[in-house]
Amino acid sequence: MSEHAFSHEERAAVYRAIAERRDMRHFSGGEVPAEILARLLEAAHHAPSVGLMQPWRFVRVSDPQLRESIHELVEAERVRTAEALGERSDEFMRLKVEGIRDCAELLAVALMEGRDAHVFGRRTLPEMDMASVACAIQNLWLAARAEGLGLGWVSLFDPEALAALLGMPAGSKPVALLCLGPVQAFYEKPMLVEEGWATPRPLSELLFENRWGSSGE
Repeated sequence: MSEHAFSHEERAAVYRAIAERRDMRHFSGGEVPAEILARLLEAAHHAPSVGLMQPWRFVRVSDPQLRESIHELVEAERVRTAEALGERSDEFMRLKVEGIRDCAELLAVALMEGRDAHVFGRRTLPEMDMASVACAIQNLWLAARAEGLGLGWVSLFDPEALAALLGMPAGSKPVALLCLGPVQAFYEKPMLVEEGWATPRPLSELLFENRWGSSGE
């Protein structure tokens, strides 16, 4: 074992947070104490980012009317998504896909403006700015689970319409609405598995060696 490894208990806690993280849709109201919210956002801010560009921007939505307008935006996209799903439309409409009205805190996460000026690590892979934001969200997600709080990532919205609601500058782009707060219980399995919407594939089917599709056996 590496001399730099955490203790057994510390490692177990990290792996537990990873294994028990869930994309939550059911919240029980309440509140997130200011000191905990600050810890979670600081955890997000510690994420790795290509070229240290730190492309993430967070907007805390505290205005009830703005939250309702965002809910309406998400609901409109939920209907359009159902229409695009064809024969699974009715099944999709029965799913609970967001907790915007129920969660204690609503956060919008966006890519900053002026990203084209950052070339380091992005010349051939410009989407690495999005990868960096995703790392920040995952940090926040795992920290929230460790704090006993649920978090759900909502991506059902028109980015331009949400950007307008939030007064975002040209060139920026919202990528996530995060519903955060207390929950009655965490799902035993991912909700889409519990609801029969999808079945996860095992790692063995997704891990190759040396060449795509090769298991190395």
